[in-house]
Amino acid sequence: MIEITTDSCSDLSAELRQRFGIRAIPLQVYIHGRNVRDGELSLPELFGEVEQYGELPKTSAPPVGDFLEFFDTPNEIIYIGISSKLSATLPNAILAAQARDANRPPVHVIDSLNLSTGIGLLVLRAAELRDQGLSALEIKAQIEALVPKLHTTFVIDTLDYLYKGGRCSAMQHVVGSLLRIRPVIEVRPDGTLGVKEKIGGSRKKALNSMLDDFSSHLPNVDLQRVFVTHTGCDADVQYLVDELRARAQIGEICITHAGATIASHCGPDTVGILYFLK
Repeated sequence: MIEITTDSCSDLSAELRQRFGIRAIPLQVYIHGRNVRDGELSLPELFGEVEQYGELPKTSAPPVGDFLEFFDTPNEIIYIGISSKLSATLPNAILAAQARDANRPPVHVIDSLNLSTGIGLLVLRAAELRDQGLSALEIKAQIEALVPKLHTTFVIDTLDYLYKGGRCSAMQHVVGSLLRIRPVIEVRPDGTLGVKEKIGGSRKKALNSMLDDFSSHLPNVDLQRVFVTHTGCDADVQYLVDELRARAQIGEICITHAGATIASHCGPDTVGILYFLK
């Protein structure tokens, strides 16, 4: 048997994990003097505490010991994790995989070079390949070939979290806030994050920028599955979903909430569109 596993940064809903038979190891979130596992804190609770105490949460990778326990099964395992350029999670997974009992089937570790449901897209595809009867090495090869084809963009509504997290200067924060600048963030091919576009004006203008970007890639978009992932902006999500369906015949649009780890870095009212290119 081949197990498909990931971490909580993949932002897959419990329903999707159950449907595809996927296990996820949680990252840690440190907020206002206590440590919680990703998944134990709702987004309203997370953002409420940030507003109340003015402190940004800190996140950390699962330690090697947690991975050793997570990998403690008799099965062959494929683990697809958050970009090694964004977290120590993947290196810890590699150490645990190397420490696995040599008498057990191996753990195959794959660097998604992505985050959130960019990871999730790879995980679900791996589960589908498993169900088609492919071997672990065949699955690994196909998933690694898909990594460069991921397209991940999202709109951040406030610069507060980037500023508090040291990812933008005080001047950028002040100017951006005054001009209502909403950055469109993209995951770069090397697994790092960059600003794709700085949108001034209405939020809808920023959402339309992502939609236009999607349309610009047609017909080279893999329309089997598209994710819309967010931190609590249902009206915007519905607008994006309606527009995506109007622009292309998409097999499945999966709507998920980001977990506390991802939300700790991007803040409230963040929303992204994620898909494969052919």
